[in-house]
Amino acid sequence: MERTEDVPDVVVITGMSGAGRTEAMHTFEDLGYYVIDNLPPSLLLPLSRVVGIDSGVGRHLAVVCDLRSQGLFDELQDSLAELADHELSSALIFLDSSDEVLRRRYALSRRRNPIAKEGESNLAAIARERAQLEDVLHRADYVIDTSNLRPIELRRRLQGLFSELTDQQLMEVHVFSFGFKYGMPEEADLMIDVRFLPNPYWDPAMRRLTGKDEQVRSFVLDHPQTKGFLGAWERLLDCVMPGYVAEGKSSLSIGVGCSGGQHRSVALAEATAAHLEAEGYRVTVSHRDLHRAQRG
Repeated sequence: MERTEDVPDVVVITGMSGAGRTEAMHTFEDLGYYVIDNLPPSLLLPLSRVVGIDSGVGRHLAVVCDLRSQGLFDELQDSLAELADHELSSALIFLDSSDEVLRRRYALSRRRNPIAKEGESNLAAIARERAQLEDVLHRADYVIDTSNLRPIELRRRLQGLFSELTDQQLMEVHVFSFGFKYGMPEEADLMIDVRFLPNPYWDPAMRRLTGKDEQVRSFVLDHPQTKGFLGAWERLLDCVMPGYVAEGKSSLSIGVGCSGGQHRSVALAEATAAHLEAEGYRVTVSHRDLHRAQRG
């Protein structure tokens, strides 16, 4: 499958129960879509207007429509045509899997097929669902068989089809500075302690400045000890970041800490963010304890 040239305004997810609809919903949520589960198809156009898709804000909508909607499911094709009449593009994804794989998945989760009637076995419900979905299967724009796909592989398949971002940009990277004296951060996936580097705090001329000030930034980044560290740190990031991307991680938090979170960590967090941006990652940077700095 190739990436779509234009990401559709509305993506409809349907298919066999147990074939990965929940994972698909999570994937579209991470892509920034407004996601709704078990939506009656007749509400596709009204909901598109409510979330502002036709207002030019660039937002996209992903909805799950399945047999839980009962007779309303028959309205799906008419609802998709109605979207087209209002110049809203759409794509229909059908998630499929073999009967035996679906049976095993329900056995492992100890759950019943959501459309199974009282006293009906999962296999019987699967067969009935497949028969009822046959027409929709043939009308789908994309059919993805998840029988042999791990969740991360399904996620990658959907990202490749419906994201306007590169693989690197799909992972949101947040770099932040902090001061150890104000507590260890709990949210960091990666953390580096830079308290071993020369500290501008001991120079009275820089004590009340921060790592955002050029004098402090130059002192920290131009020091030979920092240059050696920064080269090694960037090589480490270049080694591990592609692994996180390949894993399908949707967000990564990187903490850079010094004593007070005012000088060294701030300068190096900014340098870290700049390096990752240059490598094509989508990066935000913040400074947890900078508001505590003593400014004069």
